Amino acid sequence: MPISTPEYFGQSPTGLAVILFAAFLSGVVRGFSGFGTALIFLPIATPYLGPFGALIGLTIMDIFGPLPNLRRAWSVVHRKDLARLLAGCVLLLPVGLWVLTLVAPEVFRYAVSLLALFMLAVLILGLRYNGHVGRTMVTGIGAAAGFLGGVAGLPGPAVILFYMSRPVPVEVIRATILLFLFGFDFLLLGYLTGMDRITWSSAVLGLLLAVPNLAGNWLGGWLFRPDREKAYRAAAYLAIALAALSGLPLWG
Repeated sequence: MPISTPEYFGQSPTGLAVILFAAFLSGVVRGFSGFGTALIFLPIATPYLGPFGALIGLTIMDIFGPLPNLRRAWSVVHRKDLARLLAGCVLLLPVGLWVLTLVAPEVFRYAVSLLALFMLAVLILGLRYNGHVGRTMVTGIGAAAGFLGGVAGLPGPAVILFYMSRPVPVEVIRATILLFLFGFDFLLLGYLTGMDRITWSSAVLGLLLAVPNLAGNWLGGWLFRPDREKAYRAAAYLAIALAALSGLPLWG
């Protein structure tokens, strides 16, 4: 009789180790660069967890990361812009999730990896929208972020490309984006719960992933030295590129 391999949360020990490593690595990169959680975690974890499993794990573990910064962000956030972004997100996030139910897992993996590579190119080249960003457009940006967040788990690209051109102080922009993404996590969890996609197993796994992710955030913040910012960003870009390439279905 063959000896069966034990499974944890539906994963082999190797699969679970890879997922935990993805949570840790994404935390490290975010800790010293301020971004990159989804760009790293989703390409690595999706082949093991599937599209919805990876989204659930990412969303639950990512809720804990911003907690220490929420009070400061709330004190400077552009509250009307935050409301507009979330209103747009509410409209198109369920559309993105509905589209996700129609596509094969391989299509999701391509979408995540290619969008991550596109976002990487945007970050490296420093591309930004330089036109006028009015109040109505802010709602549209939230809608686009909601759709991309639903269909690929990456609400960030639309916000970074367009909202960061808003004529408000950088600190306010960062606070507004932080709180928008925090709100997005709860909206996504709400919609996924309504779709009966969240199980006790997936929720517990998400909480488990929060541990290495928080440890990675702490380590990344501890390692960061302002005088070496370029080196840290280069390391973050390399990690994102490797994660995105490894997530392509080309490799099996």
